[in-house]
Amino acid sequence: MKYFQCGRFRYPLSGTQSRTLVMGVLNITPDSFSDGGKYLNLESAIARAEQMIEDGVDIIDIGGESSRPGSAPLPLDEELSRVMPVIYALRDCGKPLSIDTYKPQVMREALIAGVDMINDIQGFRSPESIAAVQNAEAALCVMHMQNTPEDMQVSPEYIDVNQDVKTFLRERLTALTDAGIEANRICLDPGFGFGKTLEHNTAMFKHLPQFQQELGLPVLVGVSRKSMIGGLTGRAAPERMAGSIAAALLAKQMGANIIRVHDVAETVDAYKIWDALSP
Repeated sequence: MKYFQCGRFRYPLSGTQSRTLVMGVLNITPDSFSDGGKYLNLESAIARAEQMIEDGVDIIDIGGESSRPGSAPLPLDEELSRVMPVIYALRDCGKPLSIDTYKPQVMREALIAGVDMINDIQGFRSPESIAAVQNAEAALCVMHMQNTPEDMQVSPEYIDVNQDVKTFLRERLTALTDAGIEANRICLDPGFGFGKTLEHNTAMFKHLPQFQQELGLPVLVGVSRKSMIGGLTGRAAPERMAGSIAAALLAKQMGANIIRVHDVAETVDAYKIWDALSP
């Protein structure tokens, strides 16, 4: 595979034009761990998206339901009421839009509205979610999560976290391709912080090159401001920018194709310096 088809947009995966894409987080939630409540109304959400575009974002990831540890599921109607006005307002903004959801009905509505990626923390485990995306053109981000956001951080255990996560991702990839979904529409997310301890997260991060090489698909890394960064630095979520950018640079060096971040301008600037000064 030489490119990643992200809905209306195509990104090369090799050659001089390939690069690590910056996905900006746009949480339309009152309770997300880092920026909950900041962009709940339509005007502030659009303003944030416009700022990310000015800052150089490649993909905008819109989420209406918090998946922080301990969070409860959000009713379908409430999630739709949060995200759909934002999707319709931004669908012609010139950047790919991603919807962060595991609900098949939200997937369907978002696809009708024109999103370019479905980002599913449950990895399209339900037949209904596969059916919702089967005949679309949008990219699919398949993420690994142990248990649910409500209980995922209650003593997570693995035989071998890297092997267990790769086994899960392979199974989901097989299920999607068996449903006729083209592999060039799929990217994979190991799911940092979703049912993992600091030790699990650290082991997975160091294994990033193997995830890409062994699974043969683009890898998305989302560690921005997460407890992994806090555990390594001792910083609270609002103070984790420097640690998050360091992780973003390492992920780029290790071959990550997409990095999901809160601090778009700072990450884009760090990548510009990296690209300009690397030998």
